[in-house]
Amino acid sequence: MTGRERQRRPDRLPLGRTTGDAWHSLRGALRAVRAEGPAQVRFWFIALAVGVAAGVAAVLFRLAIIWLQGVVYGAEDIRRIHSFAETLPWWWLVVVPAAGGLVVGLILDRFTGDGRVRSVADVIEGAALREGRVERREGLASAAASLITLSTGGSTGREGPVVHIGGLIASWVSDRIRADGITGRDLLGCAVAAAVSASFNAPIAGTIFALEVILRHYAVHAFAPIVIASVAGTVIGRSVFGNVTEFSLSPDTGLDFYVELPAFLILGLVCGLVAVALMQAIFWTDDIASSVCARARVPRWLRPGLSGVALGVMAIQFPHIIGVGYETTTRALTGELTFAAAVIFCAVKIAAVAITMGGRMGGGVFSPSLMVGALTGLAFGHVAVGLAPEMSGSATLYALAGMGAVAAGVLGAPISTTLIVFELTGDWQTGLAVMVAVSTSTAIASRAVDMSFFITQLERRGIRFAAGPQAYLMTLHTAQSLMRPKDGPRAASEAACLELMAQGVWLPPEATLEDALPMFDREGNAFLPVVRQRKGEVEPDLLGALFHVDALRAYNRALAETAAEEHS
Repeated sequence: MTGRERQRRPDRLPLGRTTGDAWHSLRGALRAVRAEGPAQVRFWFIALAVGVAAGVAAVLFRLAIIWLQGVVYGAEDIRRIHSFAETLPWWWLVVVPAAGGLVVGLILDRFTGDGRVRSVADVIEGAALREGRVERREGLASAAASLITLSTGGSTGREGPVVHIGGLIASWVSDRIRADGITGRDLLGCAVAAAVSASFNAPIAGTIFALEVILRHYAVHAFAPIVIASVAGTVIGRSVFGNVTEFSLSPDTGLDFYVELPAFLILGLVCGLVAVALMQAIFWTDDIASSVCARARVPRWLRPGLSGVALGVMAIQFPHIIGVGYETTTRALTGELTFAAAVIFCAVKIAAVAITMGGRMGGGVFSPSLMVGALTGLAFGHVAVGLAPEMSGSATLYALAGMGAVAAGVLGAPISTTLIVFELTGDWQTGLAVMVAVSTSTAIASRAVDMSFFITQLERRGIRFAAGPQAYLMTLHTAQSLMRPKDGPRAASEAACLELMAQGVWLPPEATLEDALPMFDREGNAFLPVVRQRKGEVEPDLLGALFHVDALRAYNRALAETAAEEHS
């Protein structure tokens, strides 16, 4: 070996050792994460990876919609799908959504227990009650159903599906690293922020949406990783779609006179009522469809197909209801629609959204609320400009403010909605008008429903979110999980339990603190028997007893942990 070779060899050995050491360090870090939970800096890298994965998933979902919608409708530019649909045969406009609805029904019937699409409300529930996890099998089926719905004429948006897809990614990672509740919720916020940011090119709004809507707090410990993930999602989205805004505005959107601000206050009130009408139309249609299908014994899988037929018939006359509706929203923001067209299109869009979601098809409610808001604002702007032309600016400014106001009323998220409107349009100069309209709209809508569309969905399922943690935390613990077994230490007297059972004072094992605590107050007992009553058996089975002090201790601990997380 020459002297030069001996000099080179030490240069190569450290490189090999470095590579090997890096691999062993990575494996060791993964073992540490799985065993101990991620430290702060290490968790930021995990948040970055989750953000990249969620961003890629959101982009792929959007590209899949573009491709499939182009295939089924034959349009070269799906951003102008409404104009293109006017040239299609009427029967094709009916067949496509009907077939899409039928496929959606078969998917949901096969892979979900209730035939319901999972969306933002389920992610909120997962954050609060399931340690940041969402259903996987049902979530994947819902993603497929939403993809088909949005590609075949369903009148919804893509934000709901991408939020839940992000939740699926976060749940998988949380399970792999055995994350606790706080870490799981933070990862869920990271994935949601990245998915929203990648889908809408809105990194600021994506961050605030995850905090305001999903986690429902602004804890400092969650802010940095969620921002990192949101930025990662934005980079992924911009690398594919470019750094462009979703909507183009009229150049004349300046707010010329501060005296015009009261008009935007009135616009906010009107938009709040429209937001309520949109939400109530969805709930009313869902209730009516459920009742009719039950009475007529319509198979669960056929319900979305019937909704698709109804949408197709509407699309013959009003093709603007097809899909997300960005073309019509842009026409409203640029003032290309008359007052009458704006009012009619708004009413028909609300009906189409109600039929789509009430028919148990897929998709989200955010994009439709943007379109309804822009149409409402434009119609209001035509009136305002006509009544006081010397004091009013452009009608398109009202369309921009209305877009944010209706969306904020539906989402119950005034901060993130205000920001996402600015990021979708690239117009930050009209902040006063948008903020005034958004604030009043949210105040009206949040009182007419249970705070927001998503929270109302959960309330309709019996999950009490509107009252805050003090209400829904009582559902986390069951009587069986907290009871003292009848043969265990410090067990209740069996004779006393049998006496209470004879009086009809007992709890089933699946009863929650929401059931138990009012019974303790009403009966005044120190404990309640926990009894399993099997079908066909005469004698109930005494499992143990739930003590009042144990129930209160568990409830107080849950409240303390929630408060600590929200203020950390």
